[in-house]
Amino acid sequence: MRHAISTNDAPKAIGPYSQAVRAGSLVFVSGQGHVDPATGEVVAAGDIAAATRRVMDNIGAILQAAGASFDHVVRTTVYLADMNDFAAMNAAYAEYFSSPAPARTTIQAARLPKDLRVEIDVIASL
Repeated sequence: MRHAISTNDAPKAIGPYSQAVRAGSLVFVSGQGHVDPATGEVVAAGDIAAATRRVMDNIGAILQAAGASFDHVVRTTVYLADMNDFAAMNAAYAEYFSSPAPARTTIQAARLPKDLRVEIDVIASL
């Protein structure tokens, strides 16, 4: 059985999907961008580190709504509009995880929704 997870502390879904879904002991957080939850507007578009922190803060709010934290994250996928942003994104991303870091894939995407520079999804185990 699956249950939707949602919070007003993260951006609302812009399509037919949930912010996150819990299935058993797993929480699947949909891709989050650097969007302000209060306004729905893209923020920090010119600063990939700040954009990454906004993404991670959005993810953190969803994890909290699910009864989880970044310590529960076992897998992430990072989508970058430009792989040249990798080092700055990676440094900001690393601020949110303790050792051992979750498994991760990072790819460059041709284009992201709302012309985001970074989008990240996660899977957490409760």
